[in-house]
Amino acid sequence: MFKQTKNIDTSFRHIKFFTLLLVLGCFILCGFVLYKSYELSAKVQDRIYILSGDKAMEAFASKRKDNIEVEARSHVTMFHTDFFTLDPDEKVIESNIKKALYLADGSAKRQYDNLKETSYYSGIISGNISQQISVDSISLSMNAEPYLFHCYATIKIIRPNSIVTRNLITQGYLRNISRSDHNPHGFLIERWETIENRDIKTETR
Repeated sequence: MFKQTKNIDTSFRHIKFFTLLLVLGCFILCGFVLYKSYELSAKVQDRIYILSGDKAMEAFASKRKDNIEVEARSHVTMFHTDFFTLDPDEKVIESNIKKALYLADGSAKRQYDNLKETSYYSGIISGNISQQISVDSISLSMNAEPYLFHCYATIKIIRPNSIVTRNLITQGYLRNISRSDHNPHGFLIERWETIENRDIKTETR
């Protein structure tokens, strides 16, 4: 009788031990599955797909600090392209200048106002002149914010009878600000100034 009771008690302890072991194993397995699911979800969120025609191209998300120099150069290029690309159309000029002024502080607005006061834009329109810019290189000093930059570019002024090529060098500082639709890179150009803007070649059309 006592032996049978002892056997039942031992069996119960064994069943209890194995049950606890099984439950613990289930918890560990569930935890592992959840961890792997979150890990996979994070990896998937770092990928985006861009549709180009009938093709889907994979792109990867990254932190701002990984691409800050690339974004800074793109911001400077975008500003100079908008500010200096002109056609003999008042609405085109206003649209380009408006986009450029979102990317810089009052120093760019002052240069625009100076050019406007000297009838530069009126001359572009009345003379059927187009102006194109090609940014050759941009040097950046990323040691401390705001970041100093120098932009080296070539401007072509296309007149009805000639094409004038000018050498342009500007400098300024880049300060981090919030991104927006008007300012996708999240930089603001400060203390922008023109160091050199001289003719280097004139061609007859």
